[in-house]
Formats: sequence, structure tokens, C-alpha cells
Amino acid sequence: MADKVKVIITDDQKTVRVPSGVRLLIRRCCHAVLLLEGFTGSAEISVRFVDNEMIRSLNAQYRNIDSETDVLSFPLGENGVYDQNPDTGAYLLGDIVISVQKAMSQAREFGHSLEREIAFLTVHSMLHLLGYDHVDGGLEAVRMREKEEQVLSQLGLKRNGSYYMDEE
Repeated sequence: MADKVKVIITDDQKTVRVPSGVRLLIRRCCHAVLLLEGFTGSAEISVRFVDNEMIRSLNAQYRNIDSETDVLSFPLGENGVYDQNPDTGAYLLGDIVISVQKAMSQAREFGHSLEREIAFLTVHSMLHLLGYDHVDGGLEAVRMREKEEQVLSQLGLKRNGSYYMDEE
């Protein structure tokens, strides 16, 4: 089991007021994914809230895709090997960037709460930080989806009907 999980959350957007409780929810999501994956040791994750304009700019800069997206994952490890924070010994898993603006519109579109959408994006992105990929679809995408739903169900955030598969 993960020893200590440090989640650094910054809100770099002014478009949507982030509901109280979302920071705790994000921490619970990160912890639940690490638990599910049998991650051992301490971990650090950075989560950043941005608006559509900023995520579009990051998407263009890092992925050469000039469009807004809901979440971007920047894993710091490869094949289960991560750098460690020299002060704490914690494994640096990477950065998660969420467009709260996009999350809000997707929550409306799918008929669930902003909290549910942000939780989904966090869990999805955490799996990316741990090496999962769904770009080619197939079994890996199905496994990711199953793990996402397992974690969200554990946290009491079951989906209500259909879910959204983005073209990340």
C-alpha cells in the first residue's frame, strides 16, 4: 500500500468556481488508484486546474494538437521507474492538468455533477501516470475503463448510464 500520498493542487483559472470538497475528492481518487494498482512507497502528484484556453495551448505545445481537451497527463516515470524527491523519498508520478471549464460542460452533457467529472478525469489521468494508455483502443482501453469505474464505484461515484470516451 502507498505510504504517503502528497497531492499538490493549484487553481490557475478564474472561469469556474471549484466546489469545496473537490480537493479532498482528488486526493481520495489518487489514493484509491494507487491502492488498486498495489503501488508501494510514498508518491507525489501535481494537479493543476486551468481554463480551456490554457489547456488548448498546452495540448498544442506538448502534443501538437491545437484543440482544447478535458485533461492532460504528464507522467514522470517510465515502465514503473520514477524519480524520487530527494527530501522526502517520495516517487514523483507526474502532473495532471484539468480544464475545469471543459469538465463543467462535460458534466452538463453527461448529466452528472462537476465533482463526478473531475473525479473521473483524475482517476483516468492517474492511470496514465502509472503507465496505462488507451490511444490505440483495444484491450488496454477496456482495462483502463474497467479500472476507472472500479475506483469511482469504490468512492461512491458510479456512472449514471452512458460514459464518455474522449479522443485524447
